Amino acid sequence: MGYRTTQECIDDLDKHGHLVRVTEEVSSELEMAAIHLRVFENNGPAVLFENIKDCKFKAVSNLYGNTERSKFIFRDTFEKMKTLIDLKNHPMEALKHPLKYSNVALTAFSSLPRKTNINAAVLQNETQLSALPQIKCWPDDGGAFITLPLVYSEDIDLPGVMHSNLGMYRIQISGNEYVKDKEVGLHYQLHRGIGVHQTKTNAKNIPLKVSIFVGGPPSLTLGAVMPLPEGMSELTFAGALGNRRIRYTSADGFRIASDADFVITGEVYPNENKPEGPFGDHLGYYSLKHNFPLMRVHKVYHRNNAIWPFTVVGRPPQEDTSFGALIHELTGAAMPVEIPGLRDVHAVDAAGVHPLLLAIGSERYTPYSSERKPQELLTIANHILGKGQLSLAKYLLIVAGEDNPQLSTKKVDAYFMHLLERVQWTRDLHFYTRTSIDTLDYSGTDLNSGSKLVIAAAGEPCRTLSTVVPELKLPEGFHHPKFIFPGVLALQAGKYIDATSTEQQMEALSAILKNQQETLAGFPLIIVCDDSDFVAQTLNNFLWVTFTRSNPSHDVYGVDSFIQHKHWGCKGSLIIDARIKPHHAPPLIKNAEIEKRVDALGAKGKSLHGII
Repeated sequence: MGYRTTQECIDDLDKHGHLVRVTEEVSSELEMAAIHLRVFENNGPAVLFENIKDCKFKAVSNLYGNTERSKFIFRDTFEKMKTLIDLKNHPMEALKHPLKYSNVALTAFSSLPRKTNINAAVLQNETQLSALPQIKCWPDDGGAFITLPLVYSEDIDLPGVMHSNLGMYRIQISGNEYVKDKEVGLHYQLHRGIGVHQTKTNAKNIPLKVSIFVGGPPSLTLGAVMPLPEGMSELTFAGALGNRRIRYTSADGFRIASDADFVITGEVYPNENKPEGPFGDHLGYYSLKHNFPLMRVHKVYHRNNAIWPFTVVGRPPQEDTSFGALIHELTGAAMPVEIPGLRDVHAVDAAGVHPLLLAIGSERYTPYSSERKPQELLTIANHILGKGQLSLAKYLLIVAGEDNPQLSTKKVDAYFMHLLERVQWTRDLHFYTRTSIDTLDYSGTDLNSGSKLVIAAAGEPCRTLSTVVPELKLPEGFHHPKFIFPGVLALQAGKYIDATSTEQQMEALSAILKNQQETLAGFPLIIVCDDSDFVAQTLNNFLWVTFTRSNPSHDVYGVDSFIQHKHWGCKGSLIIDARIKPHHAPPLIKNAEIEKRVDALGAKGKSLHGII
């Protein structure tokens, strides 16, 4: 649908039963976030908060809480956009079948951003940061954050909307050392689009002008998070997806999204940083307080009857899971074009997205060899790790599609079993040490620093996976083995102390398991954890604990391990130490008192009765 505003989207959702209105007074301090989380957990509708304590604005969340609703919002254009992206990657198809693609080409041309006059609706009113909904999501967050910000910047050397960047980088609007109503914190890395723009203005010793849009056409929000093909503008994409050209204007030298609900303008000066965070993040832990760019606020605008869209992130799945599913459906076909030999790739949401990638590639280098082994897969893996946000992956698992043409990266347990039947730990482990990882991942050695591990497997099965926990003799400190799924065991161990004692523990474990290799032949993977019952309870628990709490170079061990020509491997089971370490960020825990207040809204006669 060609929604012009957030209000139009809300009205349409309400008309079709996709919205609930919370009329009771609620607090932006934890309560609104808790309501959102509870509704999302129950696969509920979008939530319109009509009565926010000490705030004159309304707010809406869970707009994109499931793929059904997201596709409903974009129901008139979703399939057309898939075709448009496919055409971007296969341009010759337009020449071969001009009539088939004529309407899509027209859509792309008619979706160019459109400049409007200065009397844009969003410029009708000015306010202060402190008057905005001060939404704090988790108890230890450093202040209030904007969680669906659309952050706009331009290239100082190539000014104009067609060379701009629109990204979603979280914004802290209160707390810490920020001067009230005058400063906000921007959380982004310098390799991102806005970071490239900032690097250029820094070199010229001038400030970067930034506009933060909140609300407006829903297509603008999806455009900000899309990993678009090179050369495709986020604003043009949003116009095509929304079936309406994105309107923009300028005010005081800042670019303005004319149909946004709110716009915050300001400047980022060279080398000006302040501590930002903590913030409950999408890995299920807090990202801690670190210095990030500071923006000096110029003005805060809003339209009449403005509505504040927000979301809440935490241990997946969350609303951003639906974003990921939508993005993958739109762009999934593009990745094999950009990375030759790649058939499929999946960032596993339950593992925190970036910590774990599953991939299927081709293995054509040794078609006539007596031993099929990963070769082309390693070339593809290196390409994946050099590609945009895929480069943030910590564990990359890749298998040969020829071994099972029906295999899917989306069926995670089946994928793991396929790999574990074939992997040879003596050969198939490839470490990248002392490298960069996701800023939000605290399993590494420092901020942005850690390691990566590629596990590549090809060929016929070399083992049968076991489904029954064997009788094991274990060293002191290890106990309670639990079956997770075929081929994978969880072992409970005492609290992690330090690296030295852990090395000794793992040596003792490996030594005693070396004499039980025949017993463990069907369990090639062992997870050492704080609570084996929890890890074995669900597949998602296994994925979350294993891949968010381990740093490959430091936490991967093996039974009967060896180093040969600088290659590390093991002859027995691979062991991953996925216990919580002292340097890890704390996990997100809900506030019990707030949860009771949410419970009350589910009572008969209250707004959320029958929903939560």
